[in-house]
This record gives sequence, C-alpha cells and structure tokens, in this order.
Amino acid sequence: MCDPAVKEPAIHVVGGAYEEQCLKPQWHEVFGSAGRATSAIAAFGGPGLVALHCYTNAWTEEILAARCSFEGSTLCSTRVAQFCSFSYYHGLATPRIDAPLMKHAPIVIHAESIVRFGMLEGDAIVHANQAVYDPQSAAAPVVFQANGSTARHLAVVLNDREAAAMTGLTGAGPEELAQAVRTLNGAKTVVIKLGPLGALVLDESGVARIPAYISDSVWKIGSGDIFVAHFSLRWMYEGRSPQESAMLASLATSQFCDSSGFPTPGNYNRLAASPVVPTARFLTSHRPMVYLAGPFFTLAQLWLIEQVRANLLSFGLSVFSPYHDVGHGSADDVVELDLKGIRDCDILFAIGDGLDPGTIYEIGYARARDIPAIVYCENESRENQKMMEGSGCIMCADYVTAIYKTLWAAISV
Repeated sequence: MCDPAVKEPAIHVVGGAYEEQCLKPQWHEVFGSAGRATSAIAAFGGPGLVALHCYTNAWTEEILAARCSFEGSTLCSTRVAQFCSFSYYHGLATPRIDAPLMKHAPIVIHAESIVRFGMLEGDAIVHANQAVYDPQSAAAPVVFQANGSTARHLAVVLNDREAAAMTGLTGAGPEELAQAVRTLNGAKTVVIKLGPLGALVLDESGVARIPAYISDSVWKIGSGDIFVAHFSLRWMYEGRSPQESAMLASLATSQFCDSSGFPTPGNYNRLAASPVVPTARFLTSHRPMVYLAGPFFTLAQLWLIEQVRANLLSFGLSVFSPYHDVGHGSADDVVELDLKGIRDCDILFAIGDGLDPGTIYEIGYARARDIPAIVYCENESRENQKMMEGSGCIMCADYVTAIYKTLWAAISV
C-alpha cells in the first residue's frame, strides 16, 4: 500500500515495524526501528517529509496507517501473513523475539535519500544518492552493498559491538573499528555509538567525539532509532555536516530518553542537557567498582540481583556482589568482608524495596564514608525513604534510570 497521488517525500525509511511490549514500565505499541524513526522525523520535520516502507500484516498495517495519517507521513507497506514482536521485562533486558521463520521477498526502493535498517523478516535493497544504514544486528551485521544496495553518499551508523562483529576486529578501539567499517561498506561517513561515552564520527574531515547527554529519567527502548532518525534528518535533509548532525542527534536522543516522546522544534530548542564527562582515569581503562546491596533470600530477589549485576557489568563497570563474592554465612563469616567491599568501592547501588535491614545498614555505612549511593526503590513510602533521601542518596523509582544514574556517577568519580 503506497498512495501514488501523495507528493514524493524527501526521506524514505525502510526497516522493521514491530509490536513491542515491556512489562515495567508497562508499554505496548507497534513501532520497530523504521516505524519509530519515521515518527521521529515527522514530529521534527513536519508533514509530507517522510515515507515508511515495511512489511505489515492486517493488524499492524491498520495501526501504522492511522499513525502515518495523523503525522502526515506516507505508508508504503508490503502485506505478509505474520509479523514480528519484541517482549522486554524492562528496557535493558534482552528481548524475547517472535519472528517468522521464512524470509519474504526484499523491499526495493529507488529514491534520493533513504534510511535503511536491517530487518528480521526480509531485506531492503535500496538505491539512493544519500543513504544512512543501521544494520540492526549484534550477531551478524552485513555490509551495506552485500544485497546489491547502492548509494553515492553513504553513512553507516552502528554500535561498537556491531562494528566488531561486522569487521571481526574484536578488542579494537572505536577509531580502528570505524576505519574498517568505512572500508568494508564503501562509506563516506561512519558513526560508532559508544553508549555512555557518546559516539565517534569518522568522515572526510577526520575524527570527532560526540558526547552523550544526561537526562532526569531514561526510557531506553528505541533510543538508538531516535539517534539514527535525527542524524539522517540533519545530514540528508538539512545538509549539515556529519559531526554536527551527530551532535544534534545525541541531544535529541537524550530528550527522547527523558520523556519517551519525540522531540519537536519547540521542545528541542528548550533542551538544556548536560554532557556525560568521564574522568581521565576511566578513559584510561579504570573500571569503577560498584557495590551491589540488596536482599537475596527469595527467587524474586535473586532474579533482580542477577539483572542488576549483569546490566552494570555490560556497561564495563566492576561489581562487588555480596551474594556472588561472599555468599551466605554467619556474622563472623560475612560482615567484615561485606564492609570491606563497601570501603573498596567507588559507588553503591542498593535495592531499597522491602527495607531489608542489611541493605539499609550498607547504605548508611556507604554514606558515612561519603560514598555515592543510588537507591532503586519503587514501592516504599516517602516517609520510609526520608533518611536515605535526606542523607544524599540518589533515589530512583525506575529501574533503567537507576542503572544509568549509577553508570553516570561511576564514570565521573
């Protein structure tokens, strides 16, 4: 479905438009990378600017058609029987993916400016003057031209794990990765996303570092899509340099994370975000130690301890976990080892729900030693949180936000 009477959009976006569900915070929508990028471009650039090309079934087509009509974008859908869905426990969890086993015939697009995302249920062969390519595959990202796609001016945007998988350069630095990605893809520009360290941009003018920006809260699902959308809008439509486009995209991503809403010219211009500033010792391979305080006596408690530890480790932090590093035992067996772990740490992450006595003591011990403490606490009253809040703890009712505030604090101490 694509209305030939509609004026030719300036930007064509092709990729996945998938069902997304998250348990906490509760979320159920149809977006996917291409769907979200289309909405982001339409919200900032206005009606008539962008077209969405994707596979849909009857249900997702109805939802996307209504959204595109409301936003003033064009839907060009290829009808298939099944669609893909992503289910998350939380925004940092590895999603459970339900995707059809068969691959559909590729979507083929000829246009001036195209944003191409990798897809699960098929492929997109694009021919453009300008193209932005996000492979969307941590395990097996393919080079842009492998399926016959062409572009006179190509920018590849991917994270460092995807770059390492694409090039085979495990353990390489971001600049070496960017050079290799540019050579493999025949690209003029490569942007390597580095999470809390921002991004590295390699183009014909050289290499630039772009900071990430701090937000009050963090909605993670789809944040990478926002970066690609705003980079594409600024570079392909507004004609800005890749470095400036990446800077503006990083700011837009921070605003999206803070609100889970799409930046518009009005609210974007009011944005006053602070950049993440890692310490010199972090940039020279120091990995801050996080003490993980929380109860571990029930299955639910153990599950959360495992989630926190895995997420902190995934960001390159070191973690001292009493459950993993000390274990159960008598007071004589465990207390001094736990307290030494606090004394040796740079920052403490505490699970406050349940007001576990040991955890509360660990928080107080850390604050008495002026060690920063982030307390993740959803269900306790303000009265029960008073002492922690009043002693300078950073209180977070959202899990992903708590992890990111821990990360930002850890790399800045």
